[in-house]
Amino acid sequence: MIDWDNIDTVLLDMDGTLLDLAFDNWFWQRHVPEQYALRRGLDYAEAERILHDWIESHLGTLNWYCLDFWTRELGLNISALKRAAADRIAVRPGAEAFLAALAGGPKRVIMVTNAHRDALDLKLERTGIDRYFDALVSSHDYGHAKEAQAFWRQLSHSHPFDPARALLVDDSLPVLHSGRLFGLGHLASIRQPDSSLPAREHTDPFPAIDDFLRVLP
Repeated sequence: MIDWDNIDTVLLDMDGTLLDLAFDNWFWQRHVPEQYALRRGLDYAEAERILHDWIESHLGTLNWYCLDFWTRELGLNISALKRAAADRIAVRPGAEAFLAALAGGPKRVIMVTNAHRDALDLKLERTGIDRYFDALVSSHDYGHAKEAQAFWRQLSHSHPFDPARALLVDDSLPVLHSGRLFGLGHLASIRQPDSSLPAREHTDPFPAIDDFLRVLP
């Protein structure tokens, strides 16, 4: 499903693509509401309702992914909370073998993530996958989330590549649509970003990877 002969640049997302999204879903959907409830003297259900609406209002923006923003907004040290729970961070099955196969070949491999630099540094520290990449790019470096065309324009300026010969693998459908709008020629989604949830029904227009070992270059 991946036309490796016509790909020079591989752009890989991190959370939900290379790393199990179970950590981030648990962190934001359970752990942060629990800590916010304790901090504010609220019951859990009320804290969950408040935070769900609050966080959803920033969906698709850089604020959604910004640990500094949520630290200020919630009065919680989000980076410290993530570090205290770092033992939950895990690489998705087959992802490291996929990265190792790419690292041994001629294609340039770039991480493109919406993760805040603090979260990125922590996850790289825990997993060591940074050794497989030629470059690591956070959307916070450019001031635009991957959902925005400005991100891709800045990426192509900082790390010149031919969009038509680039592959983007990402679990986010809005990001994949943004990449397609920019002109990326090869796009793939992830069928099961979160190992604690069932695989997603494949109803999107992009081919979906369910096993990295089946798409090795």
